[in-house]
Amino acid sequence: MEIKIIESAKNKLVMDIKGEGHALCSSLRKELWKDKDVAISGYHIEHPQVGVPRLTIETKGKTPQKAIQEACKRLQKENETFLEKFSKEIR
Repeated sequence: MEIKIIESAKNKLVMDIKGEGHALCSSLRKELWKDKDVAISGYHIEHPQVGVPRLTIETKGKTPQKAIQEACKRLQKENETFLEKFSKEIR
């Protein structure tokens, strides 16, 4: 995964996430929407086969970087919980 910052301002961040696709970007976008300080969260991929996802986030009350860090931590915890429950089921 390679991250390239396209635009960085106080309340806005636009970045390309090379090497990733819909799975990561959709999960992150949905998790960001759960944050009351996130005004805009979305991504697009210009070409379905060779395009690089571009994530855009705008916030109010906290920096976009902080919102992304918090969303990633929530996703990590959710994944750990799923793995724990799944592991119990397959024993």
